[in-house]
Amino acid sequence: MRQKITSKPKAGQLLISEPFLQDENFVRSVVLLCNHDEHGSFGLVLNKLSILKLDELLDEDCLIPLDVYVGGPVEQNTLHFIYRGERLLEDSVALMDNLWWSGDFEKLMLAINNGSLREEDVRFFIGYSGWAEGQLQEELEQQTWILCDTIITENIFDASPEELWKLILKNMGGEYQQMANYPIDPRLN
Repeated sequence: MRQKITSKPKAGQLLISEPFLQDENFVRSVVLLCNHDEHGSFGLVLNKLSILKLDELLDEDCLIPLDVYVGGPVEQNTLHFIYRGERLLEDSVALMDNLWWSGDFEKLMLAINNGSLREEDVRFFIGYSGWAEGQLQEELEQQTWILCDTIITENIFDASPEELWKLILKNMGGEYQQMANYPIDPRLN
């Protein structure tokens, strides 16, 4: 059995769903925690690709057909983004070195269109994952989530959605490396 979580979650960490979690919104999910405070938590599922492209969601003609991910089950009529590299948008929130969340969408699209931000350095999400005050801490204590402090930005942007969950666990080593190979249904083990 895993050791109980004693540290508090914070923005910039990853939440890795435990191997046997059956919640259809979070099976084998990797969630980037973007905000955590006394009011609750906000995160984006990094490895759930939607069937939509960005140009299908917005009316503007100049948009490139970029992939869009399902950030979570909450407010799926909202659009969010993260990007890596230098800070391009002054109102972006730093999650860690060279990883940014949110900002002025028009400026972001201008940066993509003029080449100052490469398409592979940005991720778009519909909806988000949210937790009420104390809810995430409770789920961590119930071992629904594995908290990961060490984020390799390349994994977030370059790994396939199907492989990200396993890759993060393998990189964590020890017992987590073994979990990466668990079947979804423990009866199949």
